[in-house]
Amino acid sequence: MSDVSPEQVLREVARAVPHDFLENIVVIGSLAAGYHFFRNEPSLQVRTKDIDCILRPRLVAVEAGVAIANQLIRMGWIPRKEGPFTEPGTSITPDSELPAVRLYPPDSVAWFIELLTVPRSEVEGDSWTRLELDSGHYGLPCFRFLSIAAYNPVKTEFGLYCARPEMMALANLLEHPVIGEQTMSGLFAGRRIKRSNKDLGRVIALARLSNDETETWPAVWKDALMACFPTMWRELALCAGNGLRVLLNSHEDFSEAFVTCTNGLLAHYGVTEDQLQVTGQRLLQDAILPLERAAEMD
Repeated sequence: MSDVSPEQVLREVARAVPHDFLENIVVIGSLAAGYHFFRNEPSLQVRTKDIDCILRPRLVAVEAGVAIANQLIRMGWIPRKEGPFTEPGTSITPDSELPAVRLYPPDSVAWFIELLTVPRSEVEGDSWTRLELDSGHYGLPCFRFLSIAAYNPVKTEFGLYCARPEMMALANLLEHPVIGEQTMSGLFAGRRIKRSNKDLGRVIALARLSNDETETWPAVWKDALMACFPTMWRELALCAGNGLRVLLNSHEDFSEAFVTCTNGLLAHYGVTEDQLQVTGQRLLQDAILPLERAAEMD
């Protein structure tokens, strides 16, 4: 991972993609968090390697993905050659074996963009949609809770959007109702880290950076759940805190989450493990318990 300036990267991406599709892009992850929390402190950067770009609405995602990827490749952006499927596919390549669109800018390998999209409906799970580019066939990944991450994003001065911290937090909570055994593809600060611990640690980091704003999260979380999952929002609301509770009660898992936070969004803040634990417990009280009560009462 590299330390990058959120504003510089957002500006570069916005200048490179077709202008007609700027408003279809919602940036999520560390870069979006950095834009929200660090943009008034130019000296602070974020530690990341992937710039995840959600294309929405789903109706235009394929058209936008093809136009964006073709233009970037023509401009000299370079496909990332890592992972099990790296070469462009053909018409007979199964969708599940198509490479994702991951492109480095022409003059750097410090970061790359990756194109994603939102589900067609509340019942669609993880899936891949084919993109037929000039250079071959690629896949556009969709994950179940990306619709939450992309809900009511903030428009930047560069024309594209950034996801809200509270929406990224909710998406991560929903994605990990338990602590799974899957680990990150590479080492994190020299350690093998469970993906659940990294993503749930990100939730706590976002809460710490948001300070008292977490008290406003339950209402906007409920709105997002009702909009994106109208028939199952109560069920999701009632399980949103399950993974976080497990994390806070497991010393080993919380230690992994702490490492990801202090080498990620909280790298500049000197936060201790005990302080991060307090933030997690406060998040339960301020946001998750009120959301659960709202789901039980509504």
